Amino acid sequence: MNDQAQKLREIVSNIKKQNRHLQSHGPDEISDPGRKDARVITVTSGKGGVGKSNFTINLGLALRKLGFEVTILDADLGLANIDVIIGLIPKYSLAHVIRKEKTIEEIMAEGPQGIKIISGGSGLRELVNLSEEQLNHLIENLKILGKTTDFILIDTGAGINHSVLSFVKATHEVILVTTPEPTAITDAYAMIKNIVAEDREKKIRVLINRVENNQEGVEIYNKLNTAAQRFLNVTLERLGYLYDDVVVSKSVKSQKPFILSYPNSLISQGVESIASRIINEQTTEIFKASGFKKFINKLFYGHMKSI
Repeated sequence: MNDQAQKLREIVSNIKKQNRHLQSHGPDEISDPGRKDARVITVTSGKGGVGKSNFTINLGLALRKLGFEVTILDADLGLANIDVIIGLIPKYSLAHVIRKEKTIEEIMAEGPQGIKIISGGSGLRELVNLSEEQLNHLIENLKILGKTTDFILIDTGAGINHSVLSFVKATHEVILVTTPEPTAITDAYAMIKNIVAEDREKKIRVLINRVENNQEGVEIYNKLNTAAQRFLNVTLERLGYLYDDVVVSKSVKSQKPFILSYPNSLISQGVESIASRIINEQTTEIFKASGFKKFINKLFYGHMKSI
């Protein structure tokens, strides 16, 4: 176990060195020596109530424990759950940046273990109607965010709507959370279908939450993947499974993430294993493909100048 931990620390150290010294010569890559570009991962689901937000905050904490700077963007227009889970009420949102009342750094709230939380709030609705001046101002602020953090986790709303799909489409890496419930599986497939219709090359990873055992997790993944291969001609990636654990509800009630309040629980170990897997695969190629700069370009499509 100690050998594995030491190996992981070495991998993390090497990744950080690569990121600090990564340079590029192309228009879509990092251009300044010594500048890093955050890796962006969108966490989404076909329906609500599958544990998406809880997973996002605990994944962020697991990455933070490995020494990475983590920022979570709460992009749920309807029910912003991140602040509830950690007992934090952000004073500001992206709307304040758009109105030039605050900078991106000023609206970031600090969560447990030093992770940063950004509330999308009404600012997400305003994105579609920005003037060129407002858009450029927002982009300049977002560029700062891309330089100051290692991972940006975007917690979307649940279901298939324009707001959710906008973030999903803009991100190279998507984690789709579902549960063994038939309705959750059906809605997860509907989300996959919408993603594939826009981008067949997107990396879609499936996380099965609240499983009773590994076999159940394997069966659910196989069911989704078989349908995706047969009808959509794409292969899903199996990210992992998380057990149905009573500590989750206990941590929600205490407003302290389970990875901190119950670090030795099965679900905490499961999330840490997933975080380790994400780190282990972080190569220069993935880093470039999922960088924040590309995310901004895709999110705002052709309505913005090249950055």
